[in-house]
Amino acid sequence: MTSLTDKIGVLGDSNRAPLYQQMQDALRRGIEAGALRPQEALPPERDIAVEFGISRITVRKAIDGLVADGLLTRRQGAGTFVGGRVEKQFSKLTSFSEDMAARGRTARSEWITQTEGTVNSDESLTLGLSPGSRVFRFHRIRYADEQPMALEYSTVPGFGLPGLEAVGVSLYAALEAAGHRPVRALQRLRAVLFTATQAKLLGIEAGAPGLFIERRGFLEDGRAIEATHSWYRGDAYDFVAELNALA
Repeated sequence: MTSLTDKIGVLGDSNRAPLYQQMQDALRRGIEAGALRPQEALPPERDIAVEFGISRITVRKAIDGLVADGLLTRRQGAGTFVGGRVEKQFSKLTSFSEDMAARGRTARSEWITQTEGTVNSDESLTLGLSPGSRVFRFHRIRYADEQPMALEYSTVPGFGLPGLEAVGVSLYAALEAAGHRPVRALQRLRAVLFTATQAKLLGIEAGAPGLFIERRGFLEDGRAIEATHSWYRGDAYDFVAELNALA
């Protein structure tokens, strides 16, 4: 089995930088060079310490810096993994499944709840529905390959889908099949810290940074067809928007 030393080299005796910085730089170079691949698990910190002849505190400090930079990610009960950051373009209205497929990754969902009910006051205002209108609610954890990436809570008017069972991997695919895929959307973003409950669902530490996105999707005739609240992991996503100067 290839050791971590084989992949990133040894720490240099002539290097005057602190040991944690040397370790951090070596790991960073290994990630950037592809010697450590996205989603690859690092050895346990105690094993790294023994292999490189340094303390576990030094290893932890080196890894902490790379976690903060998004190059590594910790998963509760599983260990530390090389990050697989995803760039989300805001110039196109695409689904999570489409974003993952475009990057060669497999999207899947773990359902929290799927319910059908009567619109509440907030949903009525957001979706422009009359009191008593039927809605479908889809709450799920979104995965890329086996990595939990986001929490997604969507509400769809009853006219938009034939039933709860219509939604499989992709909500947008189900809406498109029903002839109700949104053609435009309004989004609002803000930085958040994950609560303990949210963090447990995503396998990250409570208080970790994330991005909350509130989106309303509209049909060509102007009717709202979805209201989605999403919480994206800050260590797994880069959000990119192309800006052009006015003529």
